[in-house]
Amino acid sequence: MSQSSATPAKEAAVAAVMGSAAFRAAVATLARDHDRTVQDLISLTEIPAPPFAETVRARAYLDMLRAHGLQDVEEDAVGNVMGLRRGTGNGPLVVVAAHLDTVFPAGTDVTVRREGTKLFAPGVGDDTSGLATLLAFIRALDAAGARTRSDILFVGNVGEEGLGDLRGTRHLFREGKYRDRISAFITVDSPDMDGIVVGGIGSKRYRVTFRGPGGHSYGAFGLVSPLYAMAQAILELSRIAVPADPRTTFSASVVGGGTSVNSIPNEAWVQIDLRSKAPSELDRLERRFLRIVEDAVQAENHARSVHEGPVTAEATLIGDRPAGASDLASDLVRYATDALAAHGFESRQTYSSTDANIPMSLGIPAVKIGSGGTSGRGHSLEEWMDVEPATAVRGRSAGLAALLAIAGMEEA
Repeated sequence: MSQSSATPAKEAAVAAVMGSAAFRAAVATLARDHDRTVQDLISLTEIPAPPFAETVRARAYLDMLRAHGLQDVEEDAVGNVMGLRRGTGNGPLVVVAAHLDTVFPAGTDVTVRREGTKLFAPGVGDDTSGLATLLAFIRALDAAGARTRSDILFVGNVGEEGLGDLRGTRHLFREGKYRDRISAFITVDSPDMDGIVVGGIGSKRYRVTFRGPGGHSYGAFGLVSPLYAMAQAILELSRIAVPADPRTTFSASVVGGGTSVNSIPNEAWVQIDLRSKAPSELDRLERRFLRIVEDAVQAENHARSVHEGPVTAEATLIGDRPAGASDLASDLVRYATDALAAHGFESRQTYSSTDANIPMSLGIPAVKIGSGGTSGRGHSLEEWMDVEPATAVRGRSAGLAALLAIAGMEEA
């Protein structure tokens, strides 16, 4: 008898999934296949996937999805790779995704070193572990003969990190062929199962380029300097008062420019990161920062000679991640929370900046969960992940329970 004819109370949906014979069989496969999942993790980690250069890893993952028997396996216009596991109800679509890209530039040594149950390599946890976990889910579902009412789209997406600006997920929801069918989105990102992300922190990122006439540091002394204008803008940014709740932050993150130690620079630039949980606060912070830039330019042009030309500034938006939040009463949030708690994990609900920002900003239920295991030193060359079997399998089991609950698991 299917759940459609004997649906348990919503609060018992995860318990119903976990009590089913199919789920128990799926978890047994997760445990039995643990070594294979680790090998998938190692193989994928050792394929470099720098920002905006995920193609080689994407093609390898596309082949893996195809080998796992998914239908309609394809690469879309921006480089996302995906495949469909069809449900029985021709109903709404559930997406489970992991991102292909890492933060590390081309040329980074991504060879995996193993010490006991720990794997060391840049990107091994964030988010290569998520890619391997999606493959483990597919094998477990197939081995158990699990059926769902909803179709499940498994996605390896591009562009999550840094200036990738969520371009893969943005395309999926705004231009992708499944965009009108998606009812829920789960991103499996990094190993740790220390809660679920239910809100997306919005961000605006700018590169501001200050330009001026330049000249000899001694012979042209007294001319305006773009570097002074930039320094003033950074200083005034540091003085902005922002609320602690909703949490709102700013950072002057990267700077550059100049010609030589004995030259007034003709160009200087800075990259700025502005963030907030609340769209209104992010908008307010953005307007204040842009006004600061204008004021700094005017102040420099009044302070020194513009005989050879004034200082100007060009603010270029290089990142725009929308803020948003999932309804805490939504089925997806409740199922994910219940699944983690039922597996003994802390089920606290948090905010972060992940691929889930995009669907959250569109009002589509979305969460970020871990891939199972523990990790540390993320975004560093010393990144590591512990693949100790019991903890890793328990984490994957929790994620699979949440996925099956939202996809509408049907009993045989």
